Amino acid sequence: MLVSRGPRRAALTAAACAALLLAGCGSDGEGEAAQPQPTQVRLYGTDGNMQNSFVAEFDQKAGLLKGMKGTTPLTPLSEDFKNRLRKLNPKLSDFLYSAESYDAVAISALAAQLAGSTEPAEIAKQIIGVTTGGERCDSIAACLELARDGTDIAYRGVSLSRGGFTDIGEPSTASYATLHFGSDEQLDDGKTEFLGAGDESSASVKRPPAGKKQTKAVEQSSGAPLKLGGLLPRTGDLALAYPPMAAGVALAISEINGASGVLGKDVVWVDGDDGTNPNTAKATVAQHVRAGVHVIIGAGASGISRAVLPDVVAAGLVLFSPSNTDAGLSTIDDKGLYFRTAPSDILQGRALADMILRDGPRRIALVARKDSYGEGLQGNVRAELERAGHGSEQVRLFSYDPPPNPDSPPVNFSSGAQEIKQFGADAVLIIGFGESAKVIEALAAAGISLQE
Repeated sequence: MLVSRGPRRAALTAAACAALLLAGCGSDGEGEAAQPQPTQVRLYGTDGNMQNSFVAEFDQKAGLLKGMKGTTPLTPLSEDFKNRLRKLNPKLSDFLYSAESYDAVAISALAAQLAGSTEPAEIAKQIIGVTTGGERCDSIAACLELARDGTDIAYRGVSLSRGGFTDIGEPSTASYATLHFGSDEQLDDGKTEFLGAGDESSASVKRPPAGKKQTKAVEQSSGAPLKLGGLLPRTGDLALAYPPMAAGVALAISEINGASGVLGKDVVWVDGDDGTNPNTAKATVAQHVRAGVHVIIGAGASGISRAVLPDVVAAGLVLFSPSNTDAGLSTIDDKGLYFRTAPSDILQGRALADMILRDGPRRIALVARKDSYGEGLQGNVRAELERAGHGSEQVRLFSYDPPPNPDSPPVNFSSGAQEIKQFGADAVLIIGFGESAKVIEALAAAGISLQE
């Protein structure tokens, strides 16, 4: 009897291993024989692709977004704010970076009002102080009224609702949302969760120059009207983010001018496209310089801001982005002229890693577009995963070159998809913009079943 049970146990063990292939067999779960071959892979995304408009980027309308999850910098938005945006754009389906765009314009206007000047260098000296110390105000109209009297203010707008700016001109605190695509391939608002990050104590305590009270003499010498130039992704890989950003800018300008403008005159908006392309963005910056713009709102992508910042600094203008998240921009040489309302990806890296780890994956593939945003966030997520005990055998890095211009061939990720399949990933994070739809299509074409 003992002899007959041995073969039977071996057979049962082999059957169990086959049935539990995802978990692997063997003492350590690693090694060649234990390579997992998951039947399903869970998809994760980031702010560049976790939007309702992302579905329009797919050639294959096969429900590939069902169940995809991700994070994005996003504060809970009031229905009042959303409705004000919808009045400007009734077709608006996403709100990503709308609040940050609104606040970038508002802060720029308030800084000019307090400076009593449209000189970019004088505006830059006031920007951080607009958000720290002083008398708290929660609306553009209320803050402008205080600023006209020269009162030091602490603006708390839509995205900047807790702490003010740090000494380097970026938010000390942030809010992130965890988003889920539903069965209709649209974001399921009922599943959205918000997570606070950052530390209010890191906000600047430096006092800005005293604000100038608005008088006729100040108005006449101010150089008003204040001119803001757009450097937003109207076209290119990040164009899917343009509608909410443009709506946020338009709403802020409307409300500033509805509250009697800045330094006695309406703020002027000079439109411009960054094209998610360095050459397009540089040409737009040159146009803004010729047009006498004081503050440039943008760029959309971190890599584009890196490309144009030397030109902006050389011209002595302010560059104020509502959507740059590359952590490396915190230490870039900007001569005190670069600011952002979007939080650093160091914070988002933690939020993403936490979301992924909660689902208990064994092998994780991190796919990023080759630029400062993609590879920077990829590195931050990897560091957080390693801190949680997921080493090189469980985490693999992949990248792809985004198309250099709209006429270029689309992303070809077929070989990367095969590598991910051979690796046995059961979780894939895709860090990219609209072009990353081709990465997901390549995964499906490789025979990888995407979990809903």
